[in-house]
Amino acid sequence: MLPLTNMSEDKGNEYFSDGISEELLNLLAKVPRLRVIARTSSFSFKGKDTSIQDIARVLQVAAILEGSVRKSGDTVRITVQLIRAKDGSHLWSESYDRRLDDIFKVQDEIAANVVGNLRITLLGSLPTARRVDPRVYPLILQADALVDQSTAASNKQALALYQEVLATAPDEARAWSGVGRVYLNQNNIQLAKEAQQKAITLDPDNAVAYSRLGFMTLRSDGDLAAAASDFQRAFALDPADVRVIGNAATFLQGLGRLNEAIPLSEYGAVHDPANPISYFNVCALHFYARHWDQAIASCRAALRLSAGFTTAHFFIGVVLLLGKNDAAAALQEFEAEPVEEFKLAGVANAQRALEHAAESDAALMALTAGHAQDAAYYIATVYAYRGEHDRAFEWLDKAVVNQHQNLFTVASEPQFDRLHDDPRWLALLRRLGKAPEQLAKIKFEVALPQADGNPASGPAHP
Repeated sequence: MLPLTNMSEDKGNEYFSDGISEELLNLLAKVPRLRVIARTSSFSFKGKDTSIQDIARVLQVAAILEGSVRKSGDTVRITVQLIRAKDGSHLWSESYDRRLDDIFKVQDEIAANVVGNLRITLLGSLPTARRVDPRVYPLILQADALVDQSTAASNKQALALYQEVLATAPDEARAWSGVGRVYLNQNNIQLAKEAQQKAITLDPDNAVAYSRLGFMTLRSDGDLAAAASDFQRAFALDPADVRVIGNAATFLQGLGRLNEAIPLSEYGAVHDPANPISYFNVCALHFYARHWDQAIASCRAALRLSAGFTTAHFFIGVVLLLGKNDAAAALQEFEAEPVEEFKLAGVANAQRALEHAAESDAALMALTAGHAQDAAYYIATVYAYRGEHDRAFEWLDKAVVNQHQNLFTVASEPQFDRLHDDPRWLALLRRLGKAPEQLAKIKFEVALPQADGNPASGPAHP
């Protein structure tokens, strides 16, 4: 589904047309046997003069849903058309004139008509749109769009809008979940967690909110068992949601269950094929699994979609250095990395491997001087590569004190392989609750959705 075009006289209503598009997309994604491309990939064609056939080829779909939204006061006209990709013919089209408080009925009608015209045999009842107080619905859509921009200014604006919503409708779960997203972006983890818990209390069936809460639980207190409970609930509520599946894959990686995590991330790439994040997530999991060729290929795919994608060059550089013993090629990748702390850590190691001691020391000195607090984890990787175990554990201790988010991946981090024979390594993992026997106690079962829309029995395997 492509984003609906804003045809309102007020061009500021584009957030509304985008929001309606996303609502419809999420609704259709819940239909069994209907493969719906995720928002990021669908919206990547917004404003571009790309033919339906070309879009369908990139997204690997057989039909495209497109249309427009015209909003004037409390009235809305939605026009949609379903187009066959192979020849551009119209399968169905319809226009809907409604008042704003009927918007959710319109979404249900459109979804039912799309399913009917695609002749999908449903396994169960057709899902219906989640209702939101119509008085505040446009404000929520506007705030959601601002949070997606992920800037300090947009987060501030979004928070003000969510608060305006809650002043009118204090029990609106989506607004509370949005507040939680803002606080998470602002690194106020405790407030983020409290807001997400409030959203779940008001809407116990919100799968994405449970999934987000799982990460907030990890980042606020590192409680793997509590996080597993949140992720398990999210997966039970909506096992086909790409966001839930992606978050579950990352959590499984933290549990060391990479064989289960990889197919979940690959499922995300299939359903969000124009999103560089999808390919980077696949790259990261193959990286932690020491599948070097697959990691490079997936990170290269992310960079083809977004040349400035952060961390991808760094991951490729580490693979070339550790997995391919090609320090010269690794150095080129590290120097192309846009994030300074990743670049400096990689350059320090590659120059060390090339026996350029002065250049290596200079990079380490710059990393330590500029990022002692936020990059303690990566400073530790440099000392681990040098074989200076005492200094590596010293900086890992600092990473623990600073609650560095990458500690979630520490148990499977290839850059610390040289520390594994040191008795302090297992002690560190136990301190973090990530020793093998501790991870084995965490119960979390997931399964990939099958062609019929239902999860397969048992855990997912490659």
